[in-house]
Amino acid sequence: MLRVLQVIHILVAIGVIVGVLLQSGKSAGLSGAIDGGASSILGGDQRNIDKKLGKATTVVAVIFMFTSLLLGIF
Repeated sequence: MLRVLQVIHILVAIGVIVGVLLQSGKSAGLSGAIDGGASSILGGDQRNIDKKLGKATTVVAVIFMFTSLLLGIF
């Protein structure tokens, strides 16, 4: 049981890291200055993708906290 929980915890931790790294910044930083906003014209609706990714990252972070709590108890 403990080993399974540890494996789940590691996979969820990787999911949190990937989710945070995939999110774009609020000001788009240097990438927004380089393409001049052409990605929003050519690439579709980036805000919709960012919202979904943000919600998924929040869910994975809550699961991470829950598994951390369970591992601390055991």
